[in-house]
Amino acid sequence: QVQLVESGGGLVQPGGSLRLSCAASGSIFRLNAMGWYRQAPGKQRELVSTITSGGRITSADSTGRFTISRDNAKNTVYLQMNSLKPEDTAVYYCNADVQVTAYQRVSNWGQGTQVTVSS
Repeated sequence: QVQLVESGGGLVQPGGSLRLSCAASGSIFRLNAMGWYRQAPGKQRELVSTITSGGRITSADSTGRFTISRDNAKNTVYLQMNSLKPEDTAVYYCNADVQVTAYQRVSNWGQGTQVTVSS
């Protein structure tokens, strides 16, 4: 069993910042890619950004407002979100590609954390 615990969501005014965290624990042989996705009301879940264990980043954000990072020693991935806009309002989900044994690989999701950008 692998658990992903997210934190850092909340209500913020437009232009504000938030930092999301997601810590992985449990039966982890090796953590591969970790990332963030989001789902706004009435929309499909979409990629925000992912980062491999070696630090290679894939991002859907071309404005540079969102920055992903990870601490491999803590099995934790972060998402720094700046200059937030109302359209960033969504539930943000953490995902981790976990090698649970040398032969078994599982994709895990966190429970989601709500981010609301509103004045």
